[in-house]
Amino acid sequence: MSCLQLTGFMISCFGWIGIIVATATNEWVLTCKYGVSTCKKMDELGARGLWADCVISTALYHCKSLNQILTLPAYIQTSRALMITASILGLPAILLVMMSLPCINLGNEPQSIKHKRSVLGGVLVLLVAFGGIISTVWFPIGVHRDSGLMTFGYSLYTGWVGSALCLFGGSMVSCCSGDSPQYDEDRYYYAKQGEDTTASTNHAKSAQV
Repeated sequence: MSCLQLTGFMISCFGWIGIIVATATNEWVLTCKYGVSTCKKMDELGARGLWADCVISTALYHCKSLNQILTLPAYIQTSRALMITASILGLPAILLVMMSLPCINLGNEPQSIKHKRSVLGGVLVLLVAFGGIISTVWFPIGVHRDSGLMTFGYSLYTGWVGSALCLFGGSMVSCCSGDSPQYDEDRYYYAKQGEDTTASTNHAKSAQV
């Protein structure tokens, strides 16, 4: 169980890094009316991201920042908000999962606290994954409606891979944490109480006979 939890932690870390890289870069989609090499020569290859529209050629990479927030399409504003939230939310998620690993002990805390921390961290990682999935799916659909012909850029692929890793890692952490130690203690307590009651009843019957 601890091996699966550690694996989920590592996968979640790589996924979170992918989400951050996708958020910070601008080559989400490439727009072009012809082939990519032809558009580069004609300076008509465009790259769109969350923060800028760029023109890519063989000797030029020029970007225009998207600073007018109120005039931006809804898909860009929503994708920005979701990706920023996912990037920020990933930090406490990773810290919670890391502090719940069996190799890390914070004083003499009970195992039930570590179990709750692991489940909470896994749920936060899943929220990071869902934010990345929604953004990386909605953004190219919105660009396709506006510009028509396009291809996917490396930033979008990075976001897809990061979201998939967070989804897989968060599921592993949440599902492989095992039963809560408090639940095991209660189950043992009630089972012990049942055994004592049965033994007392049998002893009473034997005494009557």
